Amino acid sequence: MKFSEAWLREWVDPDLDSAALTHRLTMLGLEVDGTESVAPALDGVVVGKVLDVSRHPNADRLSVCSVDVGGDEPLSIVCGAANVQAGESYPAALNGAVLPGGLRIKRSKLRGVVSEGMLCSGVELGIADTAAGILPLGDEAPPGMPITAALDLDDRMIDVDLTPNRADCFSILGIARDLAASERVGIQLPDISPVTPVVTTAFPVDLTASAGCARFCGRVIEGIDPQAHTPLWMRERLRRSGLRSISPVVDVTNFVMLELGQPMHGYDFAKLAEQIVTRRARSGETLVLLDGQTVTLDPEVLVIADASGPIAMAGIMGGDGTAVDERTTSVLLESAWFERNAIAGRARRFGLHTDASVRFERGVDPCHQARAIERATALLMAIAGGQPGPLQEVSLDDEIPVPVAVGLRRQRLAAVLGIEIEPERVRNLLEGLDLIVEAAPDGWLVTPPSARFDIEIEADLIEEVARLYGYDRIPALPGIMTATLGRMTESAVPLARLRATLVAREYQEAITYSFVDRNVDAALSPGADALALSNPISSELAVMRRSLWPGLLGALRRNLSRQHGRVRLFESGVRFIPENNDYKEENVISGVAYGAAAPEQWGVPTRSADLFDIKADLEALFALTGAGDEFAFVADEHPALRPGRTARVRRGGNDIGWLGELHPARVRELDLPGAPLLFELACDPVVAARPATYGAISRFPAVRRDLAVVVADNVPVVAIDRAARDAAGAKLQDVVIFDIYAGKNIESGSKSVALGLILQETSRTLTEADVDEIMHAVTDRLGREFNATIRE
Repeated sequence: MKFSEAWLREWVDPDLDSAALTHRLTMLGLEVDGTESVAPALDGVVVGKVLDVSRHPNADRLSVCSVDVGGDEPLSIVCGAANVQAGESYPAALNGAVLPGGLRIKRSKLRGVVSEGMLCSGVELGIADTAAGILPLGDEAPPGMPITAALDLDDRMIDVDLTPNRADCFSILGIARDLAASERVGIQLPDISPVTPVVTTAFPVDLTASAGCARFCGRVIEGIDPQAHTPLWMRERLRRSGLRSISPVVDVTNFVMLELGQPMHGYDFAKLAEQIVTRRARSGETLVLLDGQTVTLDPEVLVIADASGPIAMAGIMGGDGTAVDERTTSVLLESAWFERNAIAGRARRFGLHTDASVRFERGVDPCHQARAIERATALLMAIAGGQPGPLQEVSLDDEIPVPVAVGLRRQRLAAVLGIEIEPERVRNLLEGLDLIVEAAPDGWLVTPPSARFDIEIEADLIEEVARLYGYDRIPALPGIMTATLGRMTESAVPLARLRATLVAREYQEAITYSFVDRNVDAALSPGADALALSNPISSELAVMRRSLWPGLLGALRRNLSRQHGRVRLFESGVRFIPENNDYKEENVISGVAYGAAAPEQWGVPTRSADLFDIKADLEALFALTGAGDEFAFVADEHPALRPGRTARVRRGGNDIGWLGELHPARVRELDLPGAPLLFELACDPVVAARPATYGAISRFPAVRRDLAVVVADNVPVVAIDRAARDAAGAKLQDVVIFDIYAGKNIESGSKSVALGLILQETSRTLTEADVDEIMHAVTDRLGREFNATIRE
């Protein structure tokens, strides 16, 4: 919302300079985005009254004017404007003046005639974008008066960024009301008296129930002067509010909108047929808008129609077929109330953004449409004359919202603000906003005015009190709370420690969107449908992720496109899993690895990372739980992973995730140069820890015995490891797999696995017999369970 500071001060003029005023508005929640002067410096430009106009002796298109600029003698100024007239006043730039753009005015000869200045247009003064000639000033300002004073250019434009809930401040009235209540000063409202009808002409209006228009006010004004021009003061008010002047009817409706917050529209009365009807559009109806765009309507769009069809998109833009033009002599002024939900989003659907749609989408006062009609009637008649008809008001009272009283507790107000405000001060602040305040046992019962439909709960009233009292006047006090000691547990590994471990193993943490492309999600997590977003940002972000892999693979692609050949990424977050006609949110930790196993260096040959490199990273995570022996990797198949290079991750017999290489088909679909390695684990089973137990350090020597066994090549080494540990018993400290061999001297379909068993006792030195007994138990167990034989 942009407006003139001088215009605001006509309504409310607190004892604040410009800087303090803008700061106060910001502290009221009406954040000032910026301010700027309404015009550049115009020293040496004054009001000049043309006394006489004669033809230039040497140029057909030039005139020689005698101009009174308040001096002893009139000046001779050569002018090329076609609209210069004797007896009219215009801006006159005197000798030595510098106009915007750097043009310096000096005494000179034009086609042999001396010109002692220049008569200026609004463009040359920097206060207009276009001009049809020099700027007429009327006869109010005396000759010689500085143009800055004559046009009140010692003013600033203030641009306020309003929050969506403060639709009532899309007007000078709303901002002035807030400022007056805050500074406890009076507000000067314009005189808006009912206009006495002169003619009986009216136009029938019919409101369709539940369509979205519950009140429609209108008035016919006949006999307006089509040659009338909007006065300069109104054109300047509009310009300083970011609107351009168009015609008296349009300018008046825009002025009233800026002043009172009520959008209006003017129809050429002669172009209307039979009656006005507010209704929903019918499928396939079309309308040519004022901007020349033709739109095809549907029942979601509220329209103003007559017997010929739609003539306006309600609350958005009027139609070209009933537009006011230079031949219009009779108009129908419209001031209506449209329900917010009937307007919201419609303008954007058609690529439109209008001042009216912004206001109606956020909400307009439903009770003061007649006031706007009366104000517009008086202004238009003062400019273009005319005979007004009676004010017509049609409403559906049961569809107009009724303000509901909201309770405000003294105790709650003090608790939220941290200070006690005197009850009488609270009452005065709220009443300054036209709220009706009644005493209640524990505080107040407050009924908001019709314009403040944003006040619905107690917190809204607390906000109003804080705004008006002044956020900057509320002291900053130390918070007081009961300190509670934090709780630490040994039964879970902090997620931060898992993340730090992955970082230490050269992964970088990523954060990706929780919503992903539907096709990518289906390719990586086939099965039940993902949860679709009702209003997605784009088709690439249309469903809630069932895995973190889509986001990580997208991040991998972006890194590879930037020539990062070795990528390690992980993410901890939530995935959304279909379950029993609902969706379960599950915390997971996922990762992707691509490229070389280690950074390029001279000491280690370069090789690509494989499944076992990533398996080692996961085992490092599992070791943090103190229960690494509970985790297992089981060969299995996953639709998104390559067969033969995929493992299901289990803990204690329960599935907790997957590890594997991306399936070649998925590699092609995602346009990756190679196959990355992926893992995804449910967080809860990964962080569950086994509490540490005390064990004494043995004073006695350890014994190592190596054992090589031959087993079928499909026997998992981890199964051999676990069987050996179980058979060896409590004296076993560790098992080391130090060799796996298949080839010469080993039968086809078999492999040799070499184990090193570390044995130790805490109370004595192990004897040879003890060791032999343990080794016999291990070989016996391996033979029975895996048909293992001792390798000779």
